[in-house]
Amino acid sequence: MSNGAPRAQLVRDATFVHVDADGGITGTRGTSPDGLFVRDGRHLSLWQLTVDGSAPVVLSPLTPTGNGAGECVLTPEGTRDAPPAYTVLRRQTVTAGEFTDVLRLVSNSPDPVVAEVVLTVDADFADTFELRADDRHYPKPDATRAAHRTDTGLEFTYRRADWHVRTTVSAAPAPDGVRTEDAGPHTLSWRLALEPHGTAEIRLGVTAHPHGAHRLPLPTGAADAQDIDLSDASDDLDRACRQGLADLDLLTIPATGVDGEPVAVPAAGVPWFLTLFGRDSLLTSYFMLPYRPGTAAGTLSALAATQGQGHDAFRGEQPGRIVHEIRHGELAHFRQIPYGRYYGTIDATPLFLVLLHAHYETTKDATLAARLERHARSAVDWLLGDGGLTEHGYLVYTPDPGGLVNQNWKDSAGAVCHKDGTQATGPIAVCEAQGYAYDALRRTARLAELVWQDPDYARELDGLADDLRARFREDFWMDGDDFPALALDGRGRQVDALASDAGHLLWSGILDDEQARRVGRRLLEPDFFSGWAIRTLAAGQRPYHPLSYHRGSAWPHDNGVIALGLARYGLADEVAQVVAGLTAAAAHHGHRLPEVLGGYDRTASSRPVPYPHSCSPQAWAAATPWALRTALRAVRVP
Repeated sequence: MSNGAPRAQLVRDATFVHVDADGGITGTRGTSPDGLFVRDGRHLSLWQLTVDGSAPVVLSPLTPTGNGAGECVLTPEGTRDAPPAYTVLRRQTVTAGEFTDVLRLVSNSPDPVVAEVVLTVDADFADTFELRADDRHYPKPDATRAAHRTDTGLEFTYRRADWHVRTTVSAAPAPDGVRTEDAGPHTLSWRLALEPHGTAEIRLGVTAHPHGAHRLPLPTGAADAQDIDLSDASDDLDRACRQGLADLDLLTIPATGVDGEPVAVPAAGVPWFLTLFGRDSLLTSYFMLPYRPGTAAGTLSALAATQGQGHDAFRGEQPGRIVHEIRHGELAHFRQIPYGRYYGTIDATPLFLVLLHAHYETTKDATLAARLERHARSAVDWLLGDGGLTEHGYLVYTPDPGGLVNQNWKDSAGAVCHKDGTQATGPIAVCEAQGYAYDALRRTARLAELVWQDPDYARELDGLADDLRARFREDFWMDGDDFPALALDGRGRQVDALASDAGHLLWSGILDDEQARRVGRRLLEPDFFSGWAIRTLAAGQRPYHPLSYHRGSAWPHDNGVIALGLARYGLADEVAQVVAGLTAAAAHHGHRLPEVLGGYDRTASSRPVPYPHSCSPQAWAAATPWALRTALRAVRVP
């Protein structure tokens, strides 16, 4: 029994397991489902150990030890006068598509002991989208699920039309008893003889066999780990960088590049986003670019390989558009959800162009920029065409009733709102996307000039960037607030909530210098800056809520982008404040920055208030300390 201890999460090689403190799985759903997950499916939904007829007592809860492994210490029930006859030292590990559970039983008795060990097992093969807290149900006509006994354990299978997945469970030694039930659950049992103070071991191996999956190895040296030495991390920022690097290694997954080559990319995070995500993977790669340029190269190649080719309204695909997310689960396969390859994002395409030039600028190697010239030009065509720059003057999106209502990074319903809290109606032009577009046009012009040898195209793009910058300052600036509007709605009205998105405009350079500095200083005033981080929405406005996903919480990656923007304009004191707040927050989380923090003021609590549904580890949060390091170096803060 878990004694109320928190769950543990082990992740590695595009595979993760979420278990209770005793290493067990109960098949939960909602905000924090447990199980073994591979390619958006749950391959183990029940994994319950009993010893001598009851759940074990947790002496030490399962704790990650690094590299996808964790350990806990369990015993049978006992009393002060009749202590348990043996102890169970449990070690669990995940690797690509596999979960290993080793039970080492150590006798505490001077007499022989027989241990009764039973493991209850099941696999429901639920799609991750079925497990979410929105309580949606998806029909699965003619689906069949079965369990079969094998020589060393069990095999679970699931079939639906052309969809076929299975999970195998094997044990050494083989179980003494195997019991299967039509409706489940199923049990494996052992009677283990322990000599006085002797030991015995059960090694359990679980292998997931997802539908249509072929194992993609990570390219050798993909992590570039040898380029960064943090062995002597001496302050909170160094320690946060070291933890972030470890998390990024765990979140690195294999993908296929533009020419069919294997590449390594950062997945967005666990438990919900262990997959290639356009915006998340691009910003993560940008943050790491000065330190791990290979990450950017892999991400750009993988996104070029999945760039939109035609029009598909169901999933938002348009020619040249960069994908938002890719899913491999059953519901995506049968198009019951649009996310198999979903393009509903306004910002991934300009960020793709930003990162492509930044990679060239950082590495001084034109090979990738030349190789992806066709894809970059196609992305520009999307900005000017379906993206809306020519027709609307800005990048715009229309809320997708079958997908995402908002398609900027604040993609929750209601996030793009007026000061009175009402959601903006479309087509919506969010401010930060215009900054990204401006930067993308400028940067792509430099590629055209320096790499592609096309000066006419460079002049055309520079002209478009000049026009966008002038138009933006005219339409978005709110004189009364001396601050940019969050967005323009479908009628061209300013969406007037004061939001952190304005800080991204410093990073992209679309504001004039004096406006940028005023915005940067404004973001560090108390209604925006909590003392830990800059809030997504300034406090005091009607829609502000410190535990809202995007209307008052604080996101480390958002602050990372803002810090880089502050550094661009030499705002050293403001950079220092953001860095100090975030590194202090990280120190309260074992130096791991979570995806989101509650927006409460630092004076309200001695430690940051956690956001209750935050993913951790999350790639762009893990990379944020590196963005902070870059910002500090840019302003030469010691």
